[in-house]
Amino acid sequence: MTGHSTASPVPDAARRRVLLAAPRGYCAGVDRAVIAVEQALRQYGPPIYVRHEIVHNKHVVRTLERKGAVFVEETSEVPEGEIVIFSAHGVAPEVHREAERGRLATIDATCPLVTKVHKEAVRFAGEDYDILLIGHEGHEEVIGTSGEAPEHVTVVDGPGDVDTVEVRDPEKVVWLSQTTLSVDETMETVDALKRRFPQLLSPPSDDICYATQNRQTAIKQVAADAELVLVVGSKNSSNSARMVEVALGAGAEDAHLVDNASEIDEAWLEGVTTVGLSSGASVPEVLVEEVLDWLSARGYGDVEIVQPVEEHIRFSLPKELRRDLRAEAAAKVQS
Repeated sequence: MTGHSTASPVPDAARRRVLLAAPRGYCAGVDRAVIAVEQALRQYGPPIYVRHEIVHNKHVVRTLERKGAVFVEETSEVPEGEIVIFSAHGVAPEVHREAERGRLATIDATCPLVTKVHKEAVRFAGEDYDILLIGHEGHEEVIGTSGEAPEHVTVVDGPGDVDTVEVRDPEKVVWLSQTTLSVDETMETVDALKRRFPQLLSPPSDDICYATQNRQTAIKQVAADAELVLVVGSKNSSNSARMVEVALGAGAEDAHLVDNASEIDEAWLEGVTTVGLSSGASVPEVLVEEVLDWLSARGYGDVEIVQPVEEHIRFSLPKELRRDLRAEAAAKVQS
């Protein structure tokens, strides 16, 4: 954090405000994945192994580690016979096979919206399409989706990749996308692909998840009226990073991604009357509350909610957990 200026770093206190975007924070897929780990720890006791970060948020991962979750990079690191949970980002079929070979009990916490994209990849590969997967090379979700049909999938990492794409038959091409991308940039990539491949087929329904779109819609509205936008989220969270880009594109003079309040630089408040605030889809609300407290202590106590859309979607727990919970409930009834 930079040193304090001797002059007042912000304008008159009466004019300072925070525009708090809604919806923000946990989406249904993240909520389901985090609850799955917590429920598994209660149901089976620690340790519960989790392949990769269950969601891309440092606070969430550390909290679950304290409760007994053990995060590993590869399935091979899980001792034979133990329980492993697959993260919300999804895994390739080969990972399921590795778990079987290691005699591991698996709980699949893949977001249902990611599973939808996996199924689309399988379907279009079965129909012998070349699949152009718009997404970030190396992202866990992209690796998982590509693994469903590696011989059919080409990753297109933004509009700049379009000219290098090669396909077998320009009349049998379909695009799919990572669920956490910027809507605007994705459509820019799609438009560029359609110029190259006029017969390009679109997925049956939008792959970018409702929560990503809703958070981007809200941050656009906030950014139009804010000099500074803060997005709470971890650096490796794709949807959080995209929100910063969207805010800058929507008119914010300045925008930053912060894991928590301690990462905010007071110098950013210089000359700022309105701060926009939101959080990525894997961020617990407690971190947003801490930022609000931090801003309030610096004169930004007036908070206005900006909510262009409402969310009511919920996902049920992974089927493996539901099965064991039902069995436990039945056993209690009988005893």
